[in-house]
Amino acid sequence: MSMEERKNDHIQINLQKDVQSSRKTGLDALRFVHNALPEIAFQDVDCSSTFMGYKASLPVMISSMTGGTNDGERINKILASTAEKYGLAMGLGSMRIALENPEKLESFKVRKYAPNILLFSNLGAVQLNYGFTVEHCQRAVDAVEANGLILHLNCLQEALQPEGNTDFSGLLGKIEKVCRKLPVPVIVKEIGWGLSAPVTRKLIEAGVAGLDTAGAGGTSWSEVEKYRAVDNIQSQTAAIFKDWGIPLVDSLTAIRKQNDKIPLVASGGIKTGLDIAKCLALGANMCGIAGGFLKAAAGSQEDAYEFTEILHRQLRVTMFATGARNIEELRKLPLIGQDCQGL
Repeated sequence: MSMEERKNDHIQINLQKDVQSSRKTGLDALRFVHNALPEIAFQDVDCSSTFMGYKASLPVMISSMTGGTNDGERINKILASTAEKYGLAMGLGSMRIALENPEKLESFKVRKYAPNILLFSNLGAVQLNYGFTVEHCQRAVDAVEANGLILHLNCLQEALQPEGNTDFSGLLGKIEKVCRKLPVPVIVKEIGWGLSAPVTRKLIEAGVAGLDTAGAGGTSWSEVEKYRAVDNIQSQTAAIFKDWGIPLVDSLTAIRKQNDKIPLVASGGIKTGLDIAKCLALGANMCGIAGGFLKAAAGSQEDAYEFTEILHRQLRVTMFATGARNIEELRKLPLIGQDCQGL
C-alpha cells in the first residue's frame, strides 16, 4: 500500500469509525470552584495568550493531522484559514510523503491561507533511523515556511502497521542532534499514548524547545490500525491496545513535575472549552485538538469556524464563572476532585 493510500485510510477511518480510546483523559474527575461573584464583566474576559513568542487569540493548536492527498489538501486549507481567522497555532501532518515525493508538497503549503499563524512542520522521529537527517528536517521546515518542527513519537502505531518502521534504537541522540542544530524550535510529541516522566526528563535533557502530551483519552491509533489490518493476527493484536496509554491528566502533571517552565501543549481527548480551561489550570501553555477540527473541516469551512467559536465561547464562559479575567489568572485557579464536599 502506498503512503498516500495509508493517509487516505487514516482520514476516512477517523471520520467513519469509532476510534475513541477507552481510557479516560482524567479531566472529568476535576472541576473548578464556581465563583458566584466574579467582580468582572463578561466582555472583559480575554482568552489570548503567548506561546513561544507568538500571541494566540485562543490558546489552541490545531494538532497535526494530514497532508499529501487531495482530501488532505482541502482539509489543510480549511484548517489554516480557521487558524488565521481565529488566531490559533497549527501543526501540519507528517511531511515524510512530501520529502519523498515532492509533487505532494502543495497539500502542505498553507502559508498563503495563514500568513500570521504559529505554524509547525512535522516528521516522525523514527525516520531519523531510516535515512532522514537534520537537512531533511530543515527542508521540511523551509518548504512550508514553518516557525518550528514537531517530531512525533509513535512506536506502538509503527509496531501495529504492516508497513511500520520499528527501529527506535538510539533515537534519543538523533533527536538531540536535531534540537541542537536546527535553527527553529523543536517540539516532541506522542500521538495519543502520552509522555511519561522518565521520557520527559530525557527529552528535556536532549534540548527540546517544547513538549506535547498527546495523552490517552482521544483518538486511539491502535483502533485506527485495527481497521487497516490485512489479516486477523494484525487485527486481534491491535484490538487489545484500545485502553493503552498514559491519560492526558497523568501525562500533563508528570511533565510539569519534571519541569515547570518548558512550553507545554496538552492534547489527547480535549473536546470543549471547559477541557481547555482545566488543562491550562493544570499547567499547560496551549491545548491541541485534532479530532474535533478534522470532523468540522471535513464538513465545510463554516463548520470549522463554528467549532472554533464554540470552543472560544465555552472557554470565556468558564473563565467568567471562575472570576478569571485572563489566561494568567485562570492558570492560578485550583482544581478540585468530584468527591470534594462543602463548597
